[in-house]
Amino acid sequence: MGASQRNDARFGIWLAVIASAGFSLKAILAKLAYPHGVDPVTLVALRMLLAAPVFAVVAWREAQRGQPLTGRDWATVTVLGLFGYYGASMLDFYGLQYISAGLERLVLFTYPTLTLLIGWIAHGRRITRREVVASLLCYAGIALAVVHDIEVSGDSALIALGCALVFGSSLSFALYLTGAAAPIRKLGATRFSALATLVSTVAVMLHFVAVRPFDALAQPAPVLWLAAAMAVFSTVLPVFLQSAAIRRMGAQTAALVGSTGPVITVFLAWWMLAEPVSALQIAGTVLVIGGVMWVGKR
Repeated sequence: MGASQRNDARFGIWLAVIASAGFSLKAILAKLAYPHGVDPVTLVALRMLLAAPVFAVVAWREAQRGQPLTGRDWATVTVLGLFGYYGASMLDFYGLQYISAGLERLVLFTYPTLTLLIGWIAHGRRITRREVVASLLCYAGIALAVVHDIEVSGDSALIALGCALVFGSSLSFALYLTGAAAPIRKLGATRFSALATLVSTVAVMLHFVAVRPFDALAQPAPVLWLAAAMAVFSTVLPVFLQSAAIRRMGAQTAALVGSTGPVITVFLAWWMLAEPVSALQIAGTVLVIGGVMWVGKR
């Protein structure tokens, strides 16, 4: 590897770390918004509306360079967009009402193990002993983090509900990832991601209109600022930074660098939300990251 390639790889690592921090910030911003009285549906709607113009411009630009989409392409993008950006986001934001930001990120981080399971069920892909052990490490780590949250809040029923919702979010995202490989190869990662996000924006707005009056979007200034920060720093920038990182060092290395996400979330939750950090939570975080890195080592 030449000097320019090494520099490119180092820059890619920094891009991936910043993207991971941006994705991790989402839970913190949501936690900061909820005390102002905003509900999850309205918060997700604001986030998607504010991010949509950027993705619309990107989708239009990419369409000028690529081939027109077929009906089958649109159907695929629609179904996967509903799983990856509508279903996953909505379940995640509901779950964040009941569990800490640190636990949310750990439960959400089960998607690599769920992707393996879906591959086995849908495509008959063999799961190796290494992957089984790595998955067990992940779930053992989450169990430790759940114990930490129960010790802090004392309400095991609400924590179980929050974990179930976020686990549903993780499953929805794993389904998205499983189905996204083929359309990404055909359409390109940037075009596919932009279109899937726009599909989910339409779905979120239909959901919002069905359950909330339109004037519910008129939220207090702190909520609007937090939603704007979420759209820019936890949606638009991380998506493009992650793509740039993948171009410089490959998807596998970028995914492993993304394993810093739970650690960043725990630190931000301690710093910005004053969430307590215990030895159980640290041990659980280490186990989850270790399991994900072991799965990704291949």
